[in-house]
Amino acid sequence: MNKYEVVYIIDPAVEDEARKALINRFNELITGNGGTVDKVEEWGKKRLAYAINYKTEGYYVLVNFQAEADLPKELERNLQISDSVIRYQVIKQIERKVGIKPRVVRPAAAPVAPAAEAPVAIAPEAPAAEEAPVETPAAE
Repeated sequence: MNKYEVVYIIDPAVEDEARKALINRFNELITGNGGTVDKVEEWGKKRLAYAINYKTEGYYVLVNFQAEADLPKELERNLQISDSVIRYQVIKQIERKVGIKPRVVRPAAAPVAPAAEAPVAIAPEAPAAEEAPVETPAAE
Protein backbone atom coordinates (compact mmCIF):
# COMPACT_ATOMS: atom_id res chain seq x y z
CA MET A 1 0.00 0.00 0.00
CA ASN A 2 1.21 3.47 -0.91
CA LYS A 3 0.72 6.64 1.08
CA TYR A 4 -1.13 9.49 -0.61
CA GLU A 5 -2.53 12.88 0.22
CA VAL A 6 -5.28 14.75 -1.54
CA VAL A 7 -6.14 18.42 -1.20
CA TYR A 8 -9.38 19.60 -2.68
CA ILE A 9 -11.20 22.91 -2.64
CA ILE A 10 -14.96 22.95 -2.25
CA ASP A 11 -17.13 25.79 -3.49
CA PRO A 12 -17.83 28.09 -0.49
CA ALA A 13 -21.47 28.46 -1.52
CA VAL A 14 -22.14 24.82 -0.57
CA GLU A 15 -24.00 24.55 2.74
CA ASP A 16 -22.45 22.91 5.82
CA GLU A 17 -24.49 19.69 5.67
CA ALA A 18 -23.86 19.22 1.96
CA ARG A 19 -20.13 19.91 2.46
CA LYS A 20 -19.87 17.32 5.25
CA ALA A 21 -21.75 14.81 3.07
CA LEU A 22 -19.32 15.50 0.21
CA ILE A 23 -16.27 14.99 2.47
CA ASN A 24 -17.79 11.74 3.80
CA ARG A 25 -18.52 10.58 0.24
CA PHE A 26 -14.86 10.92 -0.76
CA ASN A 27 -13.68 9.25 2.46
CA GLU A 28 -16.09 6.35 1.89
CA LEU A 29 -14.84 6.06 -1.68
CA ILE A 30 -11.31 5.57 -0.33
CA THR A 31 -12.32 3.02 2.31
CA GLY A 32 -14.72 1.24 -0.07
CA ASN A 33 -11.91 0.56 -2.55
CA GLY A 34 -9.59 -1.02 0.01
CA GLY A 35 -7.82 2.10 1.27
CA THR A 36 -7.57 3.50 4.77
CA VAL A 37 -8.08 7.13 5.71
CA ASP A 38 -5.32 8.21 8.13
CA LYS A 39 -6.25 11.84 8.73
CA VAL A 40 -8.79 14.41 7.53
CA GLU A 41 -8.01 18.08 8.08
CA GLU A 42 -10.59 20.70 7.24
CA TRP A 43 -8.63 23.92 6.79
CA GLY A 44 -11.78 25.94 6.35
CA LYS A 45 -12.60 28.88 4.13
CA LYS A 46 -9.55 30.60 2.67
CA ARG A 47 -8.86 33.16 -0.02
CA LEU A 48 -7.71 31.72 -3.35
CA ALA A 49 -4.47 32.90 -4.93
CA TYR A 50 -6.41 33.75 -8.09
CA ALA A 51 -10.05 33.71 -9.08
CA ILE A 52 -11.40 30.38 -10.31
CA ASN A 53 -14.74 30.58 -12.13
CA TYR A 54 -15.17 34.08 -10.68
CA LYS A 55 -14.81 32.75 -7.12
CA THR A 56 -12.18 34.21 -4.81
CA GLU A 57 -12.67 31.91 -1.79
CA GLY A 58 -12.81 28.17 -1.25
CA TYR A 59 -13.16 25.59 1.52
CA TYR A 60 -9.94 23.56 1.75
CA VAL A 61 -9.80 19.90 2.82
CA LEU A 62 -6.67 17.74 3.24
CA VAL A 63 -6.94 13.94 3.42
CA ASN A 64 -4.01 11.59 4.11
CA PHE A 65 -4.70 7.99 3.14
CA GLN A 66 -3.12 4.66 2.21
CA ALA A 67 -4.27 2.73 -0.83
CA GLU A 68 -3.28 0.61 -3.78
CA ALA A 69 -1.90 2.27 -6.91
CA ASP A 70 -5.21 2.28 -8.86
CA LEU A 71 -7.31 4.14 -6.25
CA PRO A 72 -5.94 7.68 -6.87
CA LYS A 73 -7.09 7.56 -10.47
CA GLU A 74 -10.62 6.61 -9.39
CA LEU A 75 -10.60 9.33 -6.72
CA GLU A 76 -9.48 11.93 -9.28
CA ARG A 77 -12.27 10.84 -11.60
CA ASN A 78 -14.87 11.35 -8.86
CA LEU A 79 -13.40 14.70 -7.81
CA GLN A 80 -13.47 15.88 -11.42
CA ILE A 81 -17.13 15.08 -12.03
CA SER A 82 -18.25 16.68 -8.77
CA ASP A 83 -19.63 20.16 -9.44
CA SER A 84 -18.92 21.33 -5.88
CA VAL A 85 -15.16 20.73 -6.13
CA ILE A 86 -13.28 23.67 -7.63
CA ARG A 87 -9.75 22.20 -7.68
CA TYR A 88 -8.02 19.05 -6.42
CA GLN A 89 -4.58 17.46 -6.35
CA VAL A 90 -3.58 13.93 -5.37
CA ILE A 91 0.07 13.38 -4.43
CA LYS A 92 1.96 10.18 -3.64
CA GLN A 93 4.10 10.63 -0.54
CA ILE A 94 7.62 9.30 -0.88
CA GLU A 95 9.30 7.85 2.16
CA ARG A 96 12.81 9.19 2.37
CA LYS A 97 15.52 6.96 3.64
CA VAL A 98 18.03 8.86 5.66
CA GLY A 99 21.50 8.01 4.42
CA ILE A 100 23.39 10.03 6.96
CA LYS A 101 25.98 8.10 8.86
CA PRO A 102 26.61 9.07 12.47
CA ARG A 103 29.64 11.25 12.92
CA VAL A 104 32.65 9.64 14.60
CA VAL A 105 33.48 11.43 17.83
CA ARG A 106 37.19 11.80 18.22
CA PRO A 107 38.74 12.39 21.63
CA ALA A 108 40.06 15.88 22.12
CA ALA A 109 43.82 16.22 21.86
CA ALA A 110 45.64 17.13 25.05
CA PRO A 111 46.45 20.83 25.12
CA VAL A 112 50.07 21.59 24.30
CA ALA A 113 51.87 23.63 26.96
CA PRO A 114 53.58 26.70 25.53
CA ALA A 115 57.32 26.16 25.25
CA ALA A 116 59.61 28.47 27.16
CA GLU A 117 60.66 31.07 24.71
CA ALA A 118 64.40 31.40 24.22
CA PRO A 119 65.76 34.89 23.88
CA VAL A 120 66.01 35.86 20.26
CA ALA A 121 69.30 37.41 19.22
CA ILE A 122 68.78 40.63 17.37
CA ALA A 123 71.29 41.42 14.68
CA PRO A 124 72.80 44.89 14.98
CA GLU A 125 71.63 47.31 12.38
CA ALA A 126 74.04 48.02 9.59
CA PRO A 127 75.18 51.65 9.54
CA ALA A 128 73.22 53.65 7.07
CA ALA A 129 75.27 54.67 4.07
CA GLU A 130 75.81 58.34 3.94
CA GLU A 131 74.03 59.90 1.11
CA ALA A 132 75.68 62.42 -1.13
CA PRO A 133 73.96 65.78 -1.12
CA VAL A 134 71.68 66.15 -4.08
CA GLU A 135 72.03 69.42 -5.87
CA THR A 136 68.90 70.95 -7.18
CA PRO A 137 69.20 73.30 -10.11
CA ALA A 138 68.63 76.83 -8.99
CA ALA A 139 65.98 78.74 -10.69
CA GLU A 140 67.48 81.51 -12.79
